[in-house]
Amino acid sequence: MHPTLSNRQQSATKFFLLALLIIALDQLSKWAVHTYMQPGMAGEIPLIGNWFKLHYTLNPGMAFGAELPAPYGKLVLTAFRLVAVFGLSYYIIRLCKQRASGGYIACMALILGGAVGNLIDSIFYGIIYNNAPFASPTRWFYGQVIDMLYVDIYEGFLPQNWPLLGGKYVSLWPIFNIADSSIFVGVALILLNQSRFFHEQVEAPKAASSTSETETPAVL
Repeated sequence: MHPTLSNRQQSATKFFLLALLIIALDQLSKWAVHTYMQPGMAGEIPLIGNWFKLHYTLNPGMAFGAELPAPYGKLVLTAFRLVAVFGLSYYIIRLCKQRASGGYIACMALILGGAVGNLIDSIFYGIIYNNAPFASPTRWFYGQVIDMLYVDIYEGFLPQNWPLLGGKYVSLWPIFNIADSSIFVGVALILLNQSRFFHEQVEAPKAASSTSETETPAVL
């Protein structure tokens, strides 16, 4: 699979500006939540009934609270995010030079903006907001990501007649932020538009040998 090419070369500047917009919105929302909301259920603000709420919480690891082993798992995660940011930036510049589809590059810019947004939290929030986990080796690179978008999907016991999961208690309530949302939207749009953003590389048929192309003269 190769990116579909457009008729003209794209300017990388507008895509980095899109990523910068995501970063600004993400950081502004996290600042507002930290400044004006109480953590946990005490400061919860319903937006759409009890289904969609603002809920200030800290995430020490990855999406959905997944963590790497302490004490250096967080440092490894932050280093990986940093490498990913540089890799995505280089990839966007390369796609622009290759005249790739503007829609595909925009999706990569959304992913880049989200990655940088959470990277800022990991590097600086241990110092700015003093939210590094207890006993962290250093406050630098150990900041916790601020999450606030709470979707309460379902919490309770599954029906007994469901195979494998029947009767088990489940709690489906993802809490995320604008950076996470930007990454999710970017990836989802790429998956939904694969036929538009990519094309199969078709190899040109090999030229037949001159002997096979030449017709055998008729025998008189």
